[in-house]
Amino acid sequence: MNLKRVVITGLGAITPLGSTVEPFWNSLLNGVSGAADITRFDASKYKTHFACEIKGYEATNYFDRKEARKIDPYAQYAMIAADEAVKDAGFNLETTDLNRVGVIMATGIGGFTTFLYDAAEFGRNEDNPRFNPFFIPKIIGDIAAGHISMKYGFRGPNYATTSACASAGHALIDAYHYIKLGKSDIILSGGSEAGINPAGIGGFNAMHAISTRNDDPKTASRPFDLDRDGFVLGEGSGVIVLEEYEHAVKRGAKIYAELVGVGSTADAHHITAPHPDGLGAMMAMKLAVEEAGMQLTDVDHINTHGTSTPVGDIAEPKAIVSLFGEHAYNINLNSTKSMHGHLLGAAAAVEMVAVVLSIQNDIIPPTINHFTDDPDIDNRLNFTFHKAQKRVVNLALSNSFGFGGHNTSLAVKKFKG
Repeated sequence: MNLKRVVITGLGAITPLGSTVEPFWNSLLNGVSGAADITRFDASKYKTHFACEIKGYEATNYFDRKEARKIDPYAQYAMIAADEAVKDAGFNLETTDLNRVGVIMATGIGGFTTFLYDAAEFGRNEDNPRFNPFFIPKIIGDIAAGHISMKYGFRGPNYATTSACASAGHALIDAYHYIKLGKSDIILSGGSEAGINPAGIGGFNAMHAISTRNDDPKTASRPFDLDRDGFVLGEGSGVIVLEEYEHAVKRGAKIYAELVGVGSTADAHHITAPHPDGLGAMMAMKLAVEEAGMQLTDVDHINTHGTSTPVGDIAEPKAIVSLFGEHAYNINLNSTKSMHGHLLGAAAAVEMVAVVLSIQNDIIPPTINHFTDDPDIDNRLNFTFHKAQKRVVNLALSNSFGFGGHNTSLAVKKFKG
């Protein structure tokens, strides 16, 4: 079978660090934290008062008022990031075969905000139950992909993937396979999430999953630090345009990088905790490098899952050392979640944008907020603490792991024609 090459030709993002890719990337390089007190609702009664919100977001800056009321924020974010990615990729909608352009967009929870507030309204009016006619279309997890396809007329594969915090990783893996097998020419893929609301904060508080460092939100996300106390909830979307190599060359597209291998595994261990030795994570990375046709010693950089949780931040470095051996100490690791927070189902997509730009620019954004080494973590590893580090990046991995034991790892290579 003639397998195709898969390249990356467009990027889009709306995040707590910027409403487009450029300010997002610049903030990462400068070590900017997106954490601040929550503005969307009064969080003073909750254990956590802060999150990584998109700053100053107003739906009517992107949609007319009538349209905005029909679309949950998670789908709004996806449409905004997709618009930037489509423009960045620069393909002509009139001359492109839209039957071979797909959209695979992930979400961990979907229209969480709509469900929360509309259900609460129903509870106050049980004697006269009425729901918004757009309630169901607003909450379903596939609707972001649907909206994007309808806006541009993309008639290729169109659906959503859901695997908690690995959701966007699986979306990108599926998109990669469609193109590699020759079934599509272009696929917009990524993820979107909008979970900063009372149920999101309250639910993660009940699990003891998110930080309660209310006195210093900007340093609350502390991946691999001894005093980490949970992740910081984020929101937003990342969209990547994946394209068949020859199709991209024929239309003269700029090519950021090449997606060359993927790995997807399960821990089969626990509903929320990773395998203590990171066995599933290790196998996902191994599979990605093997499919890339590369050696483990070729890996220069890993954007880790690195959430700032007590257990997760121990398992992943164990997996890296177990798999890579001595070469593990030559790899630049980082966790950009230390800056943009944890975007749940969108995390893998936003972090893929960071990985692609690291490869293109030969620089690794830092892991910020490190104060004290954890004796349970191998601190000979280079976590790129404090400041961005320049180095040639020929091959990088992007790791994402989700509740339920879902693991993804994507291998991205510098494009060399």
